[in-house]
Amino acid sequence: MDIPGILHADLDAFYAAVAVLEDPSLAGKPMAVGSGVVLSCTYEARAFGVAGGMRMVDARARCPQLIVVDGSFGAYSEYSKQVFSIFETYTPRIERISIDEGFLDVTGSVHLFGSPREIGAEIRKRVREETGLAVSVGASTRKFLSKIASQVAKPDGLIVVEPGDELAFLHPLDVSYLWGVGPVTKRKLTDLGINTIGDIAATNPDSLTTMLGRGASSHLYALANNQDPRPIERHRKAKSVGAQSAIRSQIRTLDEVVPILQRLTDRVAERLRAKDRTARTVTVRVRFGDLSSVTRSATMETPTSATGAIMDVATALLKKVVEEFPNHETSLIGISTSGLGVGEPMQLAMGVDAATTGGTPAELEYQSLDASVDELRRRFGRSVVTHGSDLLSSRTAFSDGLSDIMTLRDDGIPEALDGGPEYVTEEDVTQSG
Repeated sequence: MDIPGILHADLDAFYAAVAVLEDPSLAGKPMAVGSGVVLSCTYEARAFGVAGGMRMVDARARCPQLIVVDGSFGAYSEYSKQVFSIFETYTPRIERISIDEGFLDVTGSVHLFGSPREIGAEIRKRVREETGLAVSVGASTRKFLSKIASQVAKPDGLIVVEPGDELAFLHPLDVSYLWGVGPVTKRKLTDLGINTIGDIAATNPDSLTTMLGRGASSHLYALANNQDPRPIERHRKAKSVGAQSAIRSQIRTLDEVVPILQRLTDRVAERLRAKDRTARTVTVRVRFGDLSSVTRSATMETPTSATGAIMDVATALLKKVVEEFPNHETSLIGISTSGLGVGEPMQLAMGVDAATTGGTPAELEYQSLDASVDELRRRFGRSVVTHGSDLLSSRTAFSDGLSDIMTLRDDGIPEALDGGPEYVTEEDVTQSG
């Protein structure tokens, strides 16, 4: 007989909760983590209408007493590791999808630890006692339904959807709970009188296709009818690796944004090398003050993991954006690398020195420098070697807590920060798709 053995555990207001643990004086106060954009906020701030992805200026307008923490401390990864180490004591079948959430398949663990409900309750208790964080847990026989259950359970709750009760639980919920329903799709559905997940399930599939297109309609119709055959995947091939940082929204020159891009690129390239990965395509993303964004990409003729080679391409792309939008305020800088390979030998491109070509003499010099820097950081810590621009914090300050490694996914899970990528930790390069 089926049991609700797939758990989705999601840490509540993770970045804000960690900030409170690091500074207990923030407890019980309206507080947001971020710089130009709200990354996370306390429930006291949410009571005023503050939400993740909101411009900080709008958040302050809604909550004048809002306390803003820039998130420049490095505690997020450590807390995440502690939480996932707790998960691992109950099952090895864990699919980590971001720094603060993951799926656990406990089907084979019930004979040791009790029912999925008991396991979920024990996990929540241990996470609270051992880390001080609150985690909401949903359990069902389907991945997507467990994730929805954990969202309904927030804050700090547990919901188990028993076999046979799935549609009764699912259909009264607002359509926004479904993966793939963002503000635009929700608006389209609402305009057509489709407000609940049950409404989607009751709509003729052909009509949905006319409204939303074949791909989106079939995806939503399947989920609305509790169809999600995907298993827990412990190791999924990374599609891309990158990082991004929200910054204070204002008009910035190329000289002001390049140091931010440089630091993000340094993190990305270092972790590519740590996993013996190379990349062919570099994409730079810039978000403006009005939350619109633009991306620019370039593909190199040969793959690389050299910081300097990737930075050359990224700088050229960023320069194009700055020149094209000189009067736009910048609120986020991001870089991602894709077209990943594993252990690929470098193909020499002697006599060529174009920025979009790997394997050049310049790249050989970059690789030699990278090897020395990586070894120094391995032996003495990452801070032993840094960029001179990092010392100019008043000029190039950005939310370092947001610039960890990430993977861009194509598995239907909504991305964070109003369409921005999820932030995950170094280990997740080989675990997230």
